[in-house]
Amino acid sequence: MNESPLRTLMLAVALIASAALIGRGLERFRAADRAVNVKGVAERDVKADVGIWPIRFVATDDVLDRAQSKIESDRRRVIAFLESRGIDSARTSLQGLEVTDAQANPYQSGPVRSRFIVAMTVVVRTGDVERVQAASQAVGELVSAGVVISSGPFGGGPTYLFTRLNDYKPQMLAEATASARKAAEEFARASKSSVGGIRRASQGVFEILPRDQAPGIQQEGQIEKTLRVVATMDFVLQ
Repeated sequence: MNESPLRTLMLAVALIASAALIGRGLERFRAADRAVNVKGVAERDVKADVGIWPIRFVATDDVLDRAQSKIESDRRRVIAFLESRGIDSARTSLQGLEVTDAQANPYQSGPVRSRFIVAMTVVVRTGDVERVQAASQAVGELVSAGVVISSGPFGGGPTYLFTRLNDYKPQMLAEATASARKAAEEFARASKSSVGGIRRASQGVFEILPRDQAPGIQQEGQIEKTLRVVATMDFVLQ
């Protein structure tokens, strides 16, 4: 009987301490649950460092030997044209040679004007993208020289590639993170909070976009490009 008040007092103290601990735990839980989801963007203007230009040309004749002679003559004209524009022949390669016999086509109807069609593709690949661009704009000189230029599966113009993305990734990710934190700080200021650490982060995909964005314009056809990355982050609000 004499120990009962002491036990009651000890039990009361334990209940009070437990309630205090639970209360603090709930406060920490609520604080940790306060977060803001923001996006940070980083962009950088860059220039293509590789130019690829497939030049496809054709020759036709009823005699195969004459068609082959014409296509070889045209190949020399193409190489000479490129060299006159400052593009070394070592930067060119023969992509393919196609020979078509029109009379062998079972779906051919009516008379055949030229039995044999010979097509050749010379591909230019160089880091001097400005020379490629200048040469492609003067391709009419080849047409005037009798070379029949034809669009093929590779397209009709140069393709400009940017291959140094890894050189920009670290700095752009840092910029995207700083941009996201700035957005979180603006939100926190409005809600009378402060920004804590990053709870969750998701790096978006790096995009290579055309500098001049318009319908029908592809970035592969432009030397000037824009790199873009979007980072999504959750910041704790305190």
